Amino acid sequence: MVEESERETETTAQRYPETLLKVFAAHGGLESWKDKRVLSFTIPKLDKPETHTIDLFSRHEKIEMPEVTMGYDGKEFWLADEKRSYKGDPIFYHNLMFYFYSMPFVLGDDGIKYDIAEELVFEGKSYPGIKISYESGVGISSKDEYFLYYNPETFQMEWLGYTVTYRSGEKSDNIKWIRYNDWMEVDDLILPKSITWHAYEDSQIKEPKNTVSFENVVLSEMAKPKTFFAIPENAQVINEKNP
Repeated sequence: MVEESERETETTAQRYPETLLKVFAAHGGLESWKDKRVLSFTIPKLDKPETHTIDLFSRHEKIEMPEVTMGYDGKEFWLADEKRSYKGDPIFYHNLMFYFYSMPFVLGDDGIKYDIAEELVFEGKSYPGIKISYESGVGISSKDEYFLYYNPETFQMEWLGYTVTYRSGEKSDNIKWIRYNDWMEVDDLILPKSITWHAYEDSQIKEPKNTVSFENVVLSEMAKPKTFFAIPENAQVINEKNP
């Protein structure tokens, strides 16, 4: 068992850039994250709070809102919305907030390529960064790119730049920006308490624009029963032709 653990440690060290391993460590460690099976959190939204539940191994998901529930069972995206009140795209929204919330750990997923990013300067402070791209066919939008920027002294994550290629299928130079400067401890891991999108112009980050908070965060090592993510009888299967 000791030899196996040592081999896993060596593989991890070879797979990820040293700086990214330091970022993982500053947030509680990638191995601790990988020990968790299910994550749930609530995004408070006045009369329409959203509760997201994700299987961290399979990425099956259920998002529950008043009068609307949607999810992914491993094969199909589905939407239960008898009043037809949901105006978004369930496929695009799948794992979206989970991905933003689970930074930096989701950047340890399979199929990711790493490179050094151009340094970010904001209000006179410089942040070193890591560029993340994906192997072809990984995820719904494999041409998306992410740019993780961290505090050079603490290695704690402070900024995320990202592009969106969903639907267009084409790479984009339009980088959106989220600031990560509000953290909390959850089961020895450092996860966001809130994240803030910033306005931007000509690649320059501007004033804060929108903040999303996270409440009732729970990490569990126990899997949910398969029925939890199953398609309800009153749900519609969603595909790219009828989002």
